[in-house]
Amino acid sequence: MIYTAITDTIGGRESGVARSSDGVLDIRFSAPGSPRIGTNPEQLLSAGWSASFASAIALAAFNRNIAFAGEVSIHAEVEIEIDPVSYTLSVRLHVRLPGIERALAQLLTAEARRLCPFSSTIGRGLAVAVDLD
Repeated sequence: MIYTAITDTIGGRESGVARSSDGVLDIRFSAPGSPRIGTNPEQLLSAGWSASFASAIALAAFNRNIAFAGEVSIHAEVEIEIDPVSYTLSVRLHVRLPGIERALAQLLTAEARRLCPFSSTIGRGLAVAVDLD
């Protein structure tokens, strides 16, 4: 183990609060579309997954001595859906690798799917699409 994130949450997605043990994260929750100030779990997953995936791409590139012409950017979409039985999530990561040809970008994103802990663990049970812009 290299890190443990610890948070305490009171309440739920409509009006809860969450704080990290180190005090860096201190957020309020609100339901999507609500006029209340706050975020929702899907936005947090979207931000966390895309940041982790961008780092995994950078690691894959570093391991191959590849430099980018600019920053890796990812437009992430996390959708929550409901069917008659349960709620489900799906994830789309739209990846932009400046100055990298498409075949190499595909190789790097495939390797990042293995390196990124979100993709390699959570992604096994979710519909995850990775597109190159």
